[in-house]
Amino acid sequence: MGFLTTFLIVIVVLAIIVLKKTIVIIPQSETKIIERLGKYYQTLEPGINVIIPFIDKAKDMVAMARGRYVFTDRIDLREQVYDFPSQNVITKDNIQMEINALLYFQIVDPFKAVYEISNLPNAIEKLTQTTLRNIIGEMELDQTLTSRDTINSKLRLVLDDATNKWGIKVNRVELQDIIPPATVLQAMEKQMQAERNKRATILTSEGEKQAVILKSEADKTAVINRAEAAKQQQILQAEGEAQARIRKAEAEAVAIDKITEAVGKSANPANYLLAQKYIQTLQDIASGQDTKTVYLPYEATNLMGSIGGIKDLFKSE
Repeated sequence: MGFLTTFLIVIVVLAIIVLKKTIVIIPQSETKIIERLGKYYQTLEPGINVIIPFIDKAKDMVAMARGRYVFTDRIDLREQVYDFPSQNVITKDNIQMEINALLYFQIVDPFKAVYEISNLPNAIEKLTQTTLRNIIGEMELDQTLTSRDTINSKLRLVLDDATNKWGIKVNRVELQDIIPPATVLQAMEKQMQAERNKRATILTSEGEKQAVILKSEADKTAVINRAEAAKQQQILQAEGEAQARIRKAEAEAVAIDKITEAVGKSANPANYLLAQKYIQTLQDIASGQDTKTVYLPYEATNLMGSIGGIKDLFKSE
């Protein structure tokens, strides 16, 4: 009875083991390569797969896990990232620097990834380092520091073409750090400081130049404004004098008309006005402090005639 129980237990355990090895569940975005008696048989699809235990076996491959190489029968079909350590490279102008890069790739053909290369991560790393050295060796330091996108594009194209036979698709490559030697960094810092000083000097000179130009334009505007104001003042003054003369002439014309109406045709208004001018002039001469001599017209009879005319005028009023 005890033997029978033990036998049944062994049978059940073996059945469970066989069942477990017969049914293989593959997660999404993963696969496994199955060999039957040491020969490729099939590539498993996501979901439930049935194999023959002890005859069918999953093929192991080298993968990168937490920075170490490990053997696994699981093949990850998702995009993977390899962070390669820094390496020394030499530019075209013989400057040594350190560069590290990130590589984004994806396994698109599991069969090639398993059978075409024995250590896929190591092969990708060595190929990336060699290609990066070749690309940097064709460029000078300044071009290397300013052409990351160009280096990334060249590196991706070369790696994608070279790894195609391994069933790999290189999606992109990113340079993380480009570290020149300390002496080069110091020289670059001095150069940048000199450039900053140069730009500051140029900006200061430009500012002073603009200030001089603005001041000159302001002085020019002020001169023009003063000239325009003087011009307007002269115009207004001339217009005022012209208006005054016109008003005076109009007043004299009105006075002549009034005199003409007053004296009528019996006397000449001109004689009246002339007599007024004579009298005013004599008064001005006589009122002067330094005047010692009184001047009379040569034709005194005319003056007396004018005075007589004035007398007749007042009589007629």
